[in-house]
Amino acid sequence: MGQQELSIARDPESRKKFLKHLLHDVEAIEQMLENGQFESGISRIGAEQEFCLVDKHFRPSLNSLQVLEKIADPHFTPELARYNLEINLDPLTFSSDCLSVMEKNLRTLLNKAEAAAGTFQEKIILTGILPSIDYRAVQMEYMTPKQRYEALANIISELRGEDFELNIMGVDELILKHHNILFEACNTSFQCHLQIEPDEFPDMFNWAQMLSGPVLSVAANSPLLLGKQLWAETRIPLFQQSIDTRGKGYHLRERSQRVAFGNRWIKSVADVYKNDIARHTLLFMTNIEQDSLEQLRDGEIPNLSALQLHNGTIYKWNRPCYGVSNGVPHLRIENRYLPSGPTVDDEIANLAFWVGLMSNLPENLRGNWDSTPFEEAKENFHKAAMWGIQSGMIWDGRLTSARNLILDILLPMAQEGLQSKSINSKDIDKYLSIIEQRAARHATGSRWIVNSYRKLKKELVRDEAAIALTAIMHHRRTSGSPVHEWQIATMEEARELELHYEIVSNVMTTDLITANENDLAYLVLKIMEWRNIRHLPVEDNRGFLKGIITKNRLVQYLSDSQKKDLATAGDVMEKEPVTIGPDEDIKFAMLLMLDKGISSLPVVQHGELIGIITDKDTRDVWNKMNKKN
Repeated sequence: MGQQELSIARDPESRKKFLKHLLHDVEAIEQMLENGQFESGISRIGAEQEFCLVDKHFRPSLNSLQVLEKIADPHFTPELARYNLEINLDPLTFSSDCLSVMEKNLRTLLNKAEAAAGTFQEKIILTGILPSIDYRAVQMEYMTPKQRYEALANIISELRGEDFELNIMGVDELILKHHNILFEACNTSFQCHLQIEPDEFPDMFNWAQMLSGPVLSVAANSPLLLGKQLWAETRIPLFQQSIDTRGKGYHLRERSQRVAFGNRWIKSVADVYKNDIARHTLLFMTNIEQDSLEQLRDGEIPNLSALQLHNGTIYKWNRPCYGVSNGVPHLRIENRYLPSGPTVDDEIANLAFWVGLMSNLPENLRGNWDSTPFEEAKENFHKAAMWGIQSGMIWDGRLTSARNLILDILLPMAQEGLQSKSINSKDIDKYLSIIEQRAARHATGSRWIVNSYRKLKKELVRDEAAIALTAIMHHRRTSGSPVHEWQIATMEEARELELHYEIVSNVMTTDLITANENDLAYLVLKIMEWRNIRHLPVEDNRGFLKGIITKNRLVQYLSDSQKKDLATAGDVMEKEPVTIGPDEDIKFAMLLMLDKGISSLPVVQHGELIGIITDKDTRDVWNKMNKKN
């Protein structure tokens, strides 16, 4: 998709021509399968490494294109956000020392990226979702200025017809509306590819689906978003919701997401493509000079450009892929659910575990998928995304813990699978032992992040804890140890960091106690006493700010006993309070409070109250800033 000249699929005549190419591409795949034209007798592995760039304060960078230019290596490509880049690793024959060679190649390329980023005083972070992402980092300023990203954003917004919504419930809850697709850019993955024998593709794809839950459970590494503790692998619901083209309706019609696990076992690779064409509208077109069926008749191998473009806009967690290398077509499965990080060792271990299992398909499942409920595989996947290594799995019709399933059944299967491919025994032991220790200790990246974040939050506010966690993750990764050996982050490490305070949203309180303008004033006073609050915003029923009440003002007002029983918050509040936006400079907020002689500032966006900052907050920040200086 990234290498083609794209246009949005609007023009009727061009659309009809492209759809004809799309249908012919599906027919071409079926003909090539029937004629035995796909590569066979060899298997290869590959990977795509997405990673985050952060500035010297460990906040999302804006310099990905400058870093990319500095790297000057065709293995690297831009991503949707200006704080992400991707490495496309060279494919390797799946045998011998391929895993350790891939690790070496990846480290070489990451070192090149780190050197280039260092010239801008920036660093790279391997993680599924960058903990220090804030609401500012999902605004259009952070979108990479490329035509294909702008086109994607426009067409998905147009199809949806309304704001995007996120609703993710975990330990915390995230409910918000957003006007663009940049929350999708928060997801950073380590996408793994495995070339598949053409006649085995249906069985292997179904087996990949069945394995997704257990493999994800031990690889989970993305529990935080905007400082909220959500799912063990929050990337799963975030990606599904952030580019969902479906608007809300009042009916029970079922419509498929473009990011999906699937709903049934497949019978052929063409079966997948046909279903996607039937269910998902065309987003983009590109000019295609040669018809794929005509190329086949002329003895040529087609690129299937229309099919590949459409397939690239449907984001299955296991995605079938067609490719041509040296004039020979092949089929592969792309594993898209594995997160980036937290270390290179952990990523290659995830790859080794997956390809080992993929190489050991149980014989009783070949051609016999109707005996296994698809819903169990789908349920396992979503439970793994929610609970990670702490989840329960249904396997062979029995409920077991993800931990025991991995330790007792799947690790021995993965070892046998890798041995069947003549993988070096030293590499098998190294990478599978990482999976074993993660499972045995419940020590995934997700659990380390959650436990460290909770410890840091005991003494730091949310933004400080997220920044400190990001920095400590970087230090842990460069220490060379896989995540199951990491010690929980400490306050001593956090105190060594130079935390940077830029804008109001970095320090504002968002867990607010508020009053309605029609609430009794005496009730408001009691709430302020119960919660030891000195400033209480007043909202209307839609969440729009109407005023603010200070405790001193309220006590003075209620000293008149005649007013005590009947007064409302609307009677007492200051009706035109001074407010500030979330992206305003924190020093400006301090000066504004001094200039106006006020002790609190409601933080408002589009008229809606989203936070509050008090004189205590600004004093704390001022002291911390001066302490660092």
